Amino acid sequence: MAFEHYIRSGQKLLRCGYTTGTCAALAVQGAVTLLLSGRVLRTLELVTPGGLTVKVTPRSCYLTDGRTAICSVEKDGGDDTDVTDGMEIVAAADRADWAGIVIDGGHGVGRVTKPGLDQPVGAAAINSTPRRMMEEQALAVCRACGYMGGLKIVISVPGGEEAARLTFNPDLGVEGGISILGTSGIVEPMSRQALIDTIELELRQAAEISDRLILTPGNYGLDFLKSQDWDRLGIPVVKCSNFIGDALDIAAGLPFAEVLLAGHIGKLVKLAGGVMNTHSRNADCRREIFCAYAAVCGADVSLCRGLMEAATADACIELLDQASLRRPVMEGILTAVQRSLDHRAAGAYQTGAVLCSNRFGCLGITENAGVILQKWQQRQE
Repeated sequence: MAFEHYIRSGQKLLRCGYTTGTCAALAVQGAVTLLLSGRVLRTLELVTPGGLTVKVTPRSCYLTDGRTAICSVEKDGGDDTDVTDGMEIVAAADRADWAGIVIDGGHGVGRVTKPGLDQPVGAAAINSTPRRMMEEQALAVCRACGYMGGLKIVISVPGGEEAARLTFNPDLGVEGGISILGTSGIVEPMSRQALIDTIELELRQAAEISDRLILTPGNYGLDFLKSQDWDRLGIPVVKCSNFIGDALDIAAGLPFAEVLLAGHIGKLVKLAGGVMNTHSRNADCRREIFCAYAAVCGADVSLCRGLMEAATADACIELLDQASLRRPVMEGILTAVQRSLDHRAAGAYQTGAVLCSNRFGCLGITENAGVILQKWQQRQE
């Protein structure tokens, strides 16, 4: 059954899809239900972390050897199709001798080979939110069936190893298959012009109520704003996705006096290299930027090589911490980010940036951002 949730992008309605993580959690629901009760569910249903309900018909659900329960769900990317669209996400559930629930990856699910990713080296590339969703579904079925024992759950993806070659997993250090991902559980379509049109509409609406603005690429930035209570400053917040340069250009044509950009360092560090469309297909200079600024700060060849081989921005920060170089490197990066923002804004408004990380929290605030935030907080007093 099609997922009938739509978002407006400019003058178009685009159908959303659901993530591989949501598929895996639904498949776990079906497999554990079959294992513990013997029932084959005709419909699988859950509420995603984003608050939307997803209902699907399982592609398959059966017992093998009378012991292992198998259930699979087809990935639906909506109007934002990618290499995983239409793939089968399979959950295999077995009773276990131990207490608790163990979740692992099977064929077609990648393994982490480099530090700095959501999961440790050696673990299956099943991110934290999908793991939590799967565990919640399994526990709910256990409670309903009165089962107090342990479970072993293995997620596999037929064709996942081949599909992963078309993703960035090999560069990130995930080998052997795709990753099971998703923070909200929902996939929002990404039509470039439609998204820019939507950003422009939201910026115009924001300009009607304030001459101050917060831009953030996505959910990581929103979560950070909430953690700092900056979402309570009464200032409109607009998500700009990867289109930071376009958003700054649009804002320049509106009566904004101050624009603060807040987001994950994995995207915003690219601004230090002048990259204003931060999608990895457009440009990915994260490691090069960290390496260049580390070298200026006296990093040796070993550290520079490590930075160039790091899988993520968080992994780069960890290496810099080990060398006691995080502070000077971040100072250089923040200065370059501010310079890029000033160049793009061209005096239309005052701007600054805050760079954060899920793992390390606030990593830095540009000098202008500090001035802007102080001004905003004083107005609140």
